[in-house]
Amino acid sequence: MRILGLDPGLRVTGYGVIDKQGQRLQYVASGVVRTGEGELPERIRILFAGIQQIVATYAPQAAAVEKVFVNVNPQSTLLLGQARGAAIAALTDAGQSVYEYTALQVKQAVVGNGHADKQQVMHMVQRLLRLPAEPKADAADALACAICHAHGGLGLGALVTAGRRVRGGRVL
Repeated sequence: MRILGLDPGLRVTGYGVIDKQGQRLQYVASGVVRTGEGELPERIRILFAGIQQIVATYAPQAAAVEKVFVNVNPQSTLLLGQARGAAIAALTDAGQSVYEYTALQVKQAVVGNGHADKQQVMHMVQRLLRLPAEPKADAADALACAICHAHGGLGLGALVTAGRRVRGGRVL
C-alpha cells in the first residue's frame, strides 16, 4: 500500500510518501509545496495544484493529513484551516481516501510519546524509514503522518479520539 502523508501549512506544506509491505515501511519521496507570499486565493491555488501533482506522480492508495490544532492567534488558525481545506479538496478531487490524525496521534504512533518534540519525530522517522539523514521538519512531519496511518493510527491518540480516556496507561 502506498500512503501519502501531508502536514498542511499556508506557506509550506510538507508531503511524504511511503510504501507499506506487510510490517515493513519503505521511503518513496518527500518534500514541500511552497506557496510564496502572494494573495490568499493564489496561494490556495498553488497548494491545490501542487498536491494534485504529487498524487498524479506517486499514485497513493490513501492520504493521511494532520488535523489542525487551535493556535493562540485565531488568524493563524483560520489560515491554517484554509490550507488544510485546500489540501483535503485536492486529495478528494483526485479520488483519494483521506484519513485525519491529530499531532498527538502522530507522535504517539511514531515516537511512542504524544508530547515528543520535533527533533524526536525527525530522528524516529529517519530510523523507521532507514534514511541516511534526518529529513527536514516539514517533510518529517508529513512522513510521520503517513507512518501513523501505516500503523493503523495506533497509540494513545487513537484511544483518546475513540471517546475513551487514558490515565496512567489504563483505558478508562
